[in-house]
Amino acid sequence: MITLFHCSDIHFGAEDRAALDWFAEEVRAKKPDAVVITGDLTMRARHREFAAAGEWIHNLEAPVTVEVGNHDLPYFNLYERFRHPYRRYSRIEDKVEAEINLPGVSVVPLKTTARAQLRLNWSKGKVSGDALRESLRTLRSLPADTVKLIAAHHPLVDADTRSSGSTRGGLKALMALQEAGAAAVLTGHVHDPFDIERPTGSGSVRLIGAGTLSERVRENPPSYNRITIDGSAIDVEAQYMA
Repeated sequence: MITLFHCSDIHFGAEDRAALDWFAEEVRAKKPDAVVITGDLTMRARHREFAAAGEWIHNLEAPVTVEVGNHDLPYFNLYERFRHPYRRYSRIEDKVEAEINLPGVSVVPLKTTARAQLRLNWSKGKVSGDALRESLRTLRSLPADTVKLIAAHHPLVDADTRSSGSTRGGLKALMALQEAGAAAVLTGHVHDPFDIERPTGSGSVRLIGAGTLSERVRENPPSYNRITIDGSAIDVEAQYMA
C-alpha cells in the first residue's frame, strides 16, 4: 500500500504557522511515501516567501513534488514573470513539477498556470497544448499496471466549491488524460477539499482537491488529504487541524 499526503495553497506570506507545524509533524509521525504540493507556495512570489517555503519543504521527512500556482509567478517584476518565471524556485528546483515514481504508483505533473492569458483574470487555470502533450507522453510511457495520478494546481473542471478554477482547456485535458490511463487528478487553488468521480467519454476519473494550510481558509479549517493506494483502489480522507 502506498500513502501520499496531498496539500496545497500554503501561501507563505499569509501562512498559518500552527497548520504548517501540524502538517510537518503529521509527515514525521506517519511517514507517507511522498508529499504532493499542488501549488501556491507563496502569497506574492516574493524572495523571502520562497526562502521560507524552501526551508519548510526541505525539513519535510519525505520525497516532495511541487506544482506551480498562480501566486507563485512574479507579481511585480513583469520581465521576470515572462522571461524567468521559475527563477525564485532555485532552492527547490529539483522538486518543481517533478514526477514521482513509487512501486505501482506514479504522480505526473500537469502545468495549469499561465504567465498571461487573453482574459483579465490571469489567476485562473489554462492547459496549453504543450503542457498536455508532455503529461500525456509521460503517462503513456508508464507500465500499464501503474496507478497514474496527475498533479496540477487548478481543478480541470470545477467542483462544488466556493472558488473556481475556470480552467481553459480543462475538460478536453481531463478526457485525454483519462484515455491515457490517469486514475485521478490532484489539485488545489480553491482552498477547500473535495473528492468526486467525473464521467468522461470513455470512462471516469477521480477529481481530488486539497484544502489550504494558510490563513486564507474558506469553508473549512486548514487541512490536507491522506491518499492511500492499495492495488487499483484509491482512498481519500481529508485530515483537518483540530
